[in-house]
Amino acid sequence: MTVFKTKIRVRYGETDQMGFCYYGNYAQFLEVARVEALRECGFSYKELEERGVLLPVRAYSIKYLLPAKYDDLLHIETKITKLEGVRIEFSYKISSDFGDLIATAETVLVFVDSVSMKPIAMPKEFRSIKEIVNLK
Repeated sequence: MTVFKTKIRVRYGETDQMGFCYYGNYAQFLEVARVEALRECGFSYKELEERGVLLPVRAYSIKYLLPAKYDDLLHIETKITKLEGVRIEFSYKISSDFGDLIATAETVLVFVDSVSMKPIAMPKEFRSIKEIVNLK
C-alpha cells in the first residue's frame, strides 16, 4: 500500500496551557495530510468541489500515544485503505522528528452531491487511485 508523507510543525498558538499540542488540532493536521495525499494521486479537493462533489468526514478516530509540543516537526504517514461505493477511508501515523509514534488515526469520508447533500458514487476517475495506492 502506498504511503504519502506530510510534515507539519506545531505552532505556538496550537498548544495548550501545558505546552502540548491541543488535541483538537490533530483533525486539521489529518486534513492537510489527506488533501496532499489526494493531490499526489492527481486529485484536487478544490476541483472536486467545483464539480459539485463534496467529501465530508463521516467518521474520525484517533489514539494519542505521546504529546506533541510547540515547534515539534510532525511526520504524518497517510494511507488510502479503502475506496468503494460512496466512501474513501484513510489511516494515519503521526510521528515526531525523532521517530516516536505520537498518534494513530482513521477517517472515513463520503462522496456527497453538493446540491442534494446525498451520498453519490465516487467519481469514475477516482477508480485510478486504487491502482496508484495498490488497493485490491
